[in-house]
Order: sequence, then structure tokens, then C-alpha cells
Amino acid sequence: MKTYHFTTCLTIMLSGFLTNNLVAQKSPSKTDYKSVTVYVTAKNTNNKLTKTETLSFIDKPQPIEKEFSVFVDPSKTYQTMLGIGGAITDASAEVFYKLSKEQQAEILTAYYDKEKGIGYTLARTNMQSCDFSSDIYSYIAEGDKDLKTFDISHDRKYRIPLIKEAIAKAGGKLTLYASPWSPPAWMKTNNNVLQGGVLKPEYNQSWANFFVKFIKEYEKEGIPIWGYTVQNEPMAVQKWESCIFTAQEERDFIKNFLGPTMQKAGLSKKKLIMWDHNRDLMYQRVSTVLEDKDAAKYVWGIGYHWYEDWHKNGMNFEAERRVAEAFPDKPLILTEGCAADFDQKLLTDWTYGEKYGMSMINDFNIGTVAWTDWNILLDEKGGPNHVQNFCMSPIHADLTTGKLIYTNGYYYLGHFSKFIHPGAKRVACNSSSNKLLSTAFVNQDNNLEVVVMNQSDDNVDYFLWIKGKASKITSLAHSIATLEVK
Repeated sequence: MKTYHFTTCLTIMLSGFLTNNLVAQKSPSKTDYKSVTVYVTAKNTNNKLTKTETLSFIDKPQPIEKEFSVFVDPSKTYQTMLGIGGAITDASAEVFYKLSKEQQAEILTAYYDKEKGIGYTLARTNMQSCDFSSDIYSYIAEGDKDLKTFDISHDRKYRIPLIKEAIAKAGGKLTLYASPWSPPAWMKTNNNVLQGGVLKPEYNQSWANFFVKFIKEYEKEGIPIWGYTVQNEPMAVQKWESCIFTAQEERDFIKNFLGPTMQKAGLSKKKLIMWDHNRDLMYQRVSTVLEDKDAAKYVWGIGYHWYEDWHKNGMNFEAERRVAEAFPDKPLILTEGCAADFDQKLLTDWTYGEKYGMSMINDFNIGTVAWTDWNILLDEKGGPNHVQNFCMSPIHADLTTGKLIYTNGYYYLGHFSKFIHPGAKRVACNSSSNKLLSTAFVNQDNNLEVVVMNQSDDNVDYFLWIKGKASKITSLAHSIATLEVK
């Protein structure tokens, strides 16, 4: 008879409770669906998250080759959704408070109202200044390694008030995490918050203590912090706030300083997110950190960005998939994505929204549990930004005309965030046509939400097929639809 040590048995028992992103779990589910309500956003139409039709099901035991289908199996479940949202940066907050009270109310409704808006449930914010700040600032005085001067007064002017308003509009709860762009200049080898540089070893403990201070000060303001990333884009030397951490340096900082410090401060339940950079280098980074059990025990999940397409090779979903396969117990979270360069043409360019849809569907199908857009709001130039690194956001406020500009990116994001709620389980879903991208989730109320996206120039007729029942639907050219099945 084969014998097991107690720790081995415990590991086997616990494995059933871990998030497994790729292996389907059998689950009792509702299958007697009666109707499909279709919500559409489509190019060259007036449809913007528009309810277009409600359809019924017919018996269809066997689809045929000449017909396209989107197959959904609600009995096979995968990861649980944590949330979808965007970043509340200094720039977003500064623009917000330049608007009229009516426009401020409109923005809050547009993003955080579950009925009238797209129901964001997730947010990211910056620790100290980032490129999307109007100035460079720190919470501590130069040379204060003991953090006696720690003061978040800067954030109380714009950012903290906006975060509080967003939390209130979201119904009192918004899953919020924070990211640092750079330690104070004097803690770094280049004596500059910009242009990369490395954290000096003698300040490892001070910098770890800095995270504790930030979280506790924000929570004194009535803003709960759910989690934090170790370093925004740790392999990029940027003209804005940046700091380099190699994989070995991040591993050692987590296991020797950041993890133990958070635990000692009573903050071990805050979620530590490693990496927070592009998909292309994910596997090397993640394997280096997580194969060290003393570092891995502090890591909740893996954050990533989508900007590896600056190589002109597209998004590297395969790198993301390898990480999900190799480390299924560590959730994936997209911590940042946007059209990196502001371009007036993108305000109306349909490919802008399609990039969101394509990424989100692939990311969720790989196992991602949360998805965070970059700035929720920017001005007519894609700022403010103290190093002129202007970007796009789903909504822009033209401060010269007083108009709010909703890009199609806002609506594409809404096809996920408005319908797929925290606690939803992804279910098996695939399309028989390469022209249709699809993903599906079952919410806790048992409503099934299927997102189908068509990037082609053709209308595509297909059947939504669920366990021998089907409903015929037309996917318009360059459209995205959410099918709410009850």
C-alpha cells in the first residue's frame, strides 16, 4: 500500500479549492434556458450597448457543417470573475474636477452605475506620482528612511475624493489596488524617479515599509485597499517614473522584505500581485519567482499588461497561456491596457474598441480573473501628463468645448463589465467560425452571459447552441454582442 505524508494529503485536499484556470470543473447548472436577449454595439449603426431583440430556443440536437455555431456548456466551469474596471489616476481626477457638477455625475454614472452605466467593480491607482500626474511628487521628505514625514496630502486634493465618489456610486464597494511607479529618487541608484534606475539595497526595508504606510493612510481615509503590485513595468527604463527589478531582484524583495513586512504589519490578507508588465516576458519572470517557495507563499497572483505589441508582433497570448498552465493556482489579472499613443483619429476609429474586445475575450478564455483598463478619463489631448506621454481613454473630456467624448472602447468594455459580475464563473464556450470570437460566464443569479465579437467585414449568421437547444442570431460586421440567456 502506498503511504502519504500528512503534508502531501493536505496538498491533495486543498487542490480542490484552488483556482484552476484551464481544467474544467463539472458543476450542476441551469440548462432549461428559455430566452436570449441580445445587446449590440456595431460599426455604422446607432447601436451602442443597445437591446436589439429577444429570441427563443428551438430543438437542435445536431448542428451541421454548413452552419456556424457558438457552443456553450454551462456545466463546465473555470475561473471565478473578480472584477472589471479602470485606473483612477491623478490625471483622471484632475480632469474630473474641471468638469461641471452635471458632467461629473454623468461620468460616475457612466462607469459605476450598474443599471444606467457599465458597472465597473475594479480600480487601480498610483502610489506617488506616475506619468499621468501633472507633477513629480513624493509622500516623504528627502532622506527620510524612517518615513516620519509620510503624508498623502497631495492625493486629498483630487484623487482621494474621486475614489470615494466612485466607491459610493458603485454601491459602497470597489475592489481597489495600488501600484508604485518609482521609489523616491534618493533611494535609487540613478538619484532620479525617472529613467529607470534600481532601488539601493540599503533601502529595501524602507521601501517595503512604504507600502504599509500607504495602505494604512488610505484606509484611514475610508478607502479599503484590496491589493498592490510590486512595481509597475519593472523591466522598462521609461522617460517617466520607473524602476528596474530583475526577476531575481523581485523574487528576493518579495520574500525577504515586502512579504514579511506586510505580514508583520497585519496586512497579509492584502493581495500581492507580481510582475505588472507585458505578456512577452511573463513566463521567465513568473517561473523565477514562483519556483521559490519562500517567495511564492506571499504572491496572490500575476499582473500583466498588453503593450508587447510595440514589437509589431501583436499580443502574445501564448506566453500568457503557458503561465496559466504552469501556475494554475495563481490568478491572472490584466493590470493595464490602453491605446498607448493619443491620436485624434482613434476617437472614432472602430479598431480602437475591437482591440479591447479581442484582448478581453482571449484573456478570459485563458483564465484571467480581472481586467483593468488604464485611465478612466483624460482631456482632449490625452493628458494631463508631465512628460507628454499622452494616451487614449474610453472617455475624453474636451475642456475647450465642454463636451464629453465617448469612444467605442467604452462600449466594448461595457459588453463585459455591465453583464459579467464579480462571482461569475466562466463556462465552456467556443465558436465553429474563425470570424467569431466568444466567451461565456454564468452569474451567481444563474443568468448566462455570452459575448460574441465579429471583426470581419461580413455579417455572420450563427446558432447559439446549448445542450441540444439553439437560437439563430446574426452577428453584424464589426460588432460585439452580449447575449443574456435566461
